[in-house]
Amino acid sequence: MAILPIQTELKERNKILRAMSQEVKDIGDPRIQKLIGDMHETLENTENGVGLATPQVGKNLRMFVASPALELAQTVFINPVIVKISKETDSMEEGCLSVPGKYGKTRRATSLKVEAYNEHGKKFKLKAEGLIAQLVQHEMGHLDGELFIDKAKNIKTHS
Repeated sequence: MAILPIQTELKERNKILRAMSQEVKDIGDPRIQKLIGDMHETLENTENGVGLATPQVGKNLRMFVASPALELAQTVFINPVIVKISKETDSMEEGCLSVPGKYGKTRRATSLKVEAYNEHGKKFKLKAEGLIAQLVQHEMGHLDGELFIDKAKNIKTHS
């Protein structure tokens, strides 16, 4: 496994971060399996990272990983689809590994249900609330070429 460089958007638009990601066709492909391992290792070696989407490591594929520290049943989300989302929203502070040093209040749904495939190609459903719902929406934004700064209010810079 390897620690991958994280794509950032600071002064100009990053074409990889701003592109629509494509579905993963063959989950069992050794290159996909290696990418999953590399993404987990990369995420574990970040400061304060709880999720990492493939565009953040230079690949426009519909996949993200969540930190094992979140204690989710699944930490790999391949070809995720939100199938149900609450109308109730809340504004929570967010940051992003691809926009280092910037934080802002982002309004997101408070709960959702997502369907995805795990690293073994098995389909699963996850009901998420609070921080986990926020994480899923944030990471899925990456898969659609969106960054939290597109929606955030009161963006602040911290060093």
